[in-house]
Amino acid sequence: MPRESGPVNHVLLQRSLHAAAELSYSRSRGPGGQNVNKVNTKVTLRIPLDKLEGLSPGELARLRETLASRISASDALFISADGERSQKTNRARAFARLEALIVASARLPGYRKPATPSRAQREQRLKAKRLEGLKKAARRLSRRTGDAP
Repeated sequence: MPRESGPVNHVLLQRSLHAAAELSYSRSRGPGGQNVNKVNTKVTLRIPLDKLEGLSPGELARLRETLASRISASDALFISADGERSQKTNRARAFARLEALIVASARLPGYRKPATPSRAQREQRLKAKRLEGLKKAARRLSRRTGDAP
């Protein structure tokens, strides 16, 4: 059941990630010695976005926008992990990375209220402008009279 607003429901999101994720394993690159050529330790997670729970419709739309390069034509998000020698560790890292990515991209940006300068700040700025103008006027005056600075 989609929510309207509020923070991401992590428990519901984790539950839906583990339930709907399609895992595939392949041979990994990187460390492992002879083991790297024999064991499928690379984990690729595929999760259809319509199966995600714990996100509001606005958060889901933002997720689609910010992670567009990782989303396939079939509206599924892909994550892979192959940094460790263990399939179990790579699987845990992939799920953790997936959740962190979803939470970070679903977070709506905060509204920035533009600051208005105080009266003292405005007066200080105008005083500085006046001083610069006087400095330039003095240069023009000295140039007309022929005095070299």
